[in-house]
Amino acid sequence: MKSKPEVKTEPTLVRPSRRELLVRGGAALGVLAGSAAIGRAVWDQGGFGVGSAEGARQVRDFRVASARKETQFAELAIARSPLAKTAGEPPLAPMQLVRNALEALGGMARFVSRGDIVVVKPNIGWDRMPVHAANTNPDVVAAVVQIAYEAGAKRVVVADGSCNDPNRCFQRSGIWRKAYAVGGEVVLPAEHRFRTMRLKGDVLDEWPIFTTLVDADKVINVPVAKHHNLAKFTAAMKNWYGVLGGRRNRLHQNIDTSIADLATFMRPSLTVVDAIRVLVRNGPQGGNIDDTREMHTIVASVDQVAADAFACTLIGQHRDNLPYLKMGHERGIGTMYWENLRVKEV
Repeated sequence: MKSKPEVKTEPTLVRPSRRELLVRGGAALGVLAGSAAIGRAVWDQGGFGVGSAEGARQVRDFRVASARKETQFAELAIARSPLAKTAGEPPLAPMQLVRNALEALGGMARFVSRGDIVVVKPNIGWDRMPVHAANTNPDVVAAVVQIAYEAGAKRVVVADGSCNDPNRCFQRSGIWRKAYAVGGEVVLPAEHRFRTMRLKGDVLDEWPIFTTLVDADKVINVPVAKHHNLAKFTAAMKNWYGVLGGRRNRLHQNIDTSIADLATFMRPSLTVVDAIRVLVRNGPQGGNIDDTREMHTIVASVDQVAADAFACTLIGQHRDNLPYLKMGHERGIGTMYWENLRVKEV
């Protein structure tokens, strides 16, 4: 007799219990979390996570204690050129405008002592020429370097963390050549010049910091006033993005808080805002001369928040439209009500 052919049947599917589903789901989440942690450790050179941060916030405070106590000097100075074009007179040179603004504050000697190592922090973020107004005017940088040496500085270092290729940015901006011509030491960002520091801000926790910009006796912030497509305006407070390594473009997701965190971390001895030529739209890179406007103005202040609150008016902005100014004001970094300071126009 022939045997009956074997009949194949489909396996019976057993529906997992609710408890088994929860266990399996928890295990899957654990694997995903572990993978994310490994990926972050390998790829992320700077991160968030302030909720789990331990230890005190690190602050680099380079302010001069006497700067606000000597009431005979201005706390915010605005130096403008007459721009008497109808009379055929050229505008004042950037060197003279910087000198005028600093003299109104009591002179550079109030901020720089003999033997100091001074770091000048311009905006050298972009591969642009001075006429595009995307970077700090090179003549303004040279003026600050020279005047710091005149005040007795031992060394004056010019440094920034560029967004584009640093070699091209430093050269095409004209800053490298101008700073070097007056004795400035130019330092480009390199991997060995960064170390992780704990900012413990609302967004920024541990992040690689450009040590050249924080290991100094005095720090002078020399930003350019310009439009910014996300922050609406950028000058003093936003300029501290240049101290960061890692993937700092991630900070644009919460740009106002990131700016406030950075300004909390970096408290400069002095702020000198370049408004010689201002990028009034299509910032921060620009690239079209038609987007710029000659203003031949320098704003100097002991208060970085106030400097921004005034300088933003140069592009038609208002402090109430810039949330990071309010954050800085509420944190006590400075005041957004610049008119409440001792103000002098020269």
